[in-house]
Amino acid sequence: MELQILLTENKRKYKQIYEQIRQDILKKKLPAHTQLPAKRRLAEQLNVSIMTVQIAYEQLKSEGYIYSVERGGYFVSEVDEDFYFEEPKFLNFKQTNVTHRYINFKNGQVDAEVFPYKTWNRLYKKQLNERDSNHPWQGMNNLRVEIAKYLQQARGLSVEPEQIYLFSGFQQQFMNLCLFFNQSAIGIEDPGFYRANAVCDQLKLQSYGIPIDEEGCTVPTENIKLLYTTPAHQYPTGTVMSIGRRTELLRWADKNDAYIIEDDYDSEFRYKGSPIPTLSHLDIKEKTIYFGTFSKTLLPSLRMSYLVIPSHLQLDFEAFNTNQKATVSAIDQQVLAHFMSEGFYTSHIAKMRTLYRMKRECLITNIKNQLGEEYKIKGDSAGLHIILELREGINETKAIELAKKNGVEIDAVSTMYQCNKPTNKVMIGYGAPSMEDIQRGAGLLASVWHDFLN
Repeated sequence: MELQILLTENKRKYKQIYEQIRQDILKKKLPAHTQLPAKRRLAEQLNVSIMTVQIAYEQLKSEGYIYSVERGGYFVSEVDEDFYFEEPKFLNFKQTNVTHRYINFKNGQVDAEVFPYKTWNRLYKKQLNERDSNHPWQGMNNLRVEIAKYLQQARGLSVEPEQIYLFSGFQQQFMNLCLFFNQSAIGIEDPGFYRANAVCDQLKLQSYGIPIDEEGCTVPTENIKLLYTTPAHQYPTGTVMSIGRRTELLRWADKNDAYIIEDDYDSEFRYKGSPIPTLSHLDIKEKTIYFGTFSKTLLPSLRMSYLVIPSHLQLDFEAFNTNQKATVSAIDQQVLAHFMSEGFYTSHIAKMRTLYRMKRECLITNIKNQLGEEYKIKGDSAGLHIILELREGINETKAIELAKKNGVEIDAVSTMYQCNKPTNKVMIGYGAPSMEDIQRGAGLLASVWHDFLN
């Protein structure tokens, strides 16, 4: 028999032969057990080498479309599934050129323009020349040592490096911890970090919203074994937990055999008063699990975070994660370890604290001058965002909509609430924008909101 195969110049010939025979088999044009032309004969017909035909036949054979009989040639295999074959559609992917530039007042952003790329790249290139084997899932030991030193110096925590475990972000370590506690009910601040709620939803965990008052997270009354809280700078309200409330929560945890997850996500950036001590620092009964991150102090794209587990839970936590593989790049870990040991990390934090303080003052000044006293600023003592209480006549949805239409991106606050969602507040982050953008962005918000209200 003679096969109808058309060859072009824009693709390898063996692949064209393979594809066209395959199509004929799938479309039932070549019934089962039909003998294919001999390699030499098909090669002469198509004016190609025998090797080209042989490669096409062997590919078809390896995928089960044809079979061979010794000294008998190649035959079409039986295709059991009677499925409809359709030619694949080749999509024309067009790159979208984004021409509209927004002023980025989104929360959780940092100023990537001032990151010490030159120093980081030098350490990175040096590390690429090192030949590292597989690294432990817990994290590279030298980095765990540096983190332990930093926590002792900056946060007053005395922990062993072996208590520190590296993860690739909050959600991964939070999910791991929830699974470790075997589906225990969990309390999450309300309002609180929406990604914590998202993890609970994914795991189908029973979660309770624990109200926030002027002293921070209240003492739970529900029967829970885990409590997620942000004492140093409550997210999103900015409330700093009082010392009285801290001791109340620690007593609650001890009495109820529960554990507190302390997320210290942006404690490095405090602008009023003395640094706030950690809840873990007060915890003599080891009922606190400390969360730290490098997303705010360095870059979110590094995807590097860590938790500190109480010493009496270490063996069980290690056993639970026996088959865990490392989720953070060994090279990134080694680079960060050297970045910390050579003093670059602490100097970078000091530099960023000064910069963010200036940005905060710029934002507050421009809100007061351009928006006016009717807009109330909340939670501005630390971190990289503020809560702005809107004046009467404009709600959260409309404020965000108008801002985006005029080139300014801000965040909703209502999404952080499980109950009693407010409609008159927005969140403004000042980590990413330049001082010029902060001033211009505040002016745009003032103009568009004022026009709407009038």
